[in-house]
Amino acid sequence: MISLEDLYKVVAAVTPLYLALALGYGAVKWWQTFKPEQIDAINRFNYYFISPFFAFDFTSHINPYKLNLRFIFADIISKAIIIIVLLIWANCTRHGNYSWFVTCFSLSSLNNTLVVGVPLLRAMYGQLGADLVVQSFVIQSLLWFITLLFLLELHRARNSFASQFDNNNKVTDEFQGHIVSVEDQESMGHSIETSKAATPPFFYLMKTVTLKLVQNPNVYSCIIGITWSLISNKWHIDMPTIVEGSILIFSKAGAGVAMFSMGLFMALQEKFISCGVRLMIFGLVLRFVVGSITMAIGSIALGLRGTVLRVAILQAALPQSITAFVFAKEYGLHASVLSTTVSFGTILSLPILIGYYSILETLR
Repeated sequence: MISLEDLYKVVAAVTPLYLALALGYGAVKWWQTFKPEQIDAINRFNYYFISPFFAFDFTSHINPYKLNLRFIFADIISKAIIIIVLLIWANCTRHGNYSWFVTCFSLSSLNNTLVVGVPLLRAMYGQLGADLVVQSFVIQSLLWFITLLFLLELHRARNSFASQFDNNNKVTDEFQGHIVSVEDQESMGHSIETSKAATPPFFYLMKTVTLKLVQNPNVYSCIIGITWSLISNKWHIDMPTIVEGSILIFSKAGAGVAMFSMGLFMALQEKFISCGVRLMIFGLVLRFVVGSITMAIGSIALGLRGTVLRVAILQAALPQSITAFVFAKEYGLHASVLSTTVSFGTILSLPILIGYYSILETLR
């Protein structure tokens, strides 16, 4: 059973996040401290500087030689199921589209493992629960955040190509309108409409996205971090104190600045639940239900049993990742949905996870 002391530790870990959120909200809504362009600068500072150091800090301190490989591959299977289902939905249904494919992947796959997950799973299952949650964060940083960045860059490249294509067509229309006959204009218009439906060249997209990713510190910070952890644990090398201190001064600001930035963003919206109640419920279902179901399928398929299985299911139902909002805000893709899911989902996560815990213990 979870003691009141354990519950207090979880609440104590979560409460500072809402202080940062409230200060950010009040700084715009009540005190008018920041202008819109300054708010974008704060989120960009978080995206390019704080988030990479935060990811590096934790990936560099993991012991990769003690990872639970079955747990990791179960996580990969669960995310593969989500991606396949979303791809089918985006390409084979009338309402499917790429932008919501990206957002739905983020909502159903990326969770707040460290701030909420570590104290809560340690209270439920001891050190094993905490260790598996930390491993989940490392895999999330190395695989799923990079996957999300790839999808976001692909979305931006596709939109940029389409925008350039439309502008070129407008210029062509204006120029040709003075020198062609009515019949030729109709023929040309049909040709342009047909070509608009064409997708950007594959190699153009891949080149554009790859160049962006290799320059993104959120990508190589995780890779450098896991590389250092492999070296340090193999030959028992400690990170120099001056280097570790330089990393920590940014890393410790990660969650606080992200929540402050989210508060700033929410204050600019017309409504407190800016995405609407229906989309909020949709996001919460993806986060707390879909993620757990797919993780249960992946875990059972790989033969996970006992405590490891229960931890795997519960960690998949942790609240939405704060970093996912930072990325969504930077790329301008459904940031209102992510901010609402993070702010409300983190509050709701404690009773939901305790309910899941009770059910899993009953089925034990």
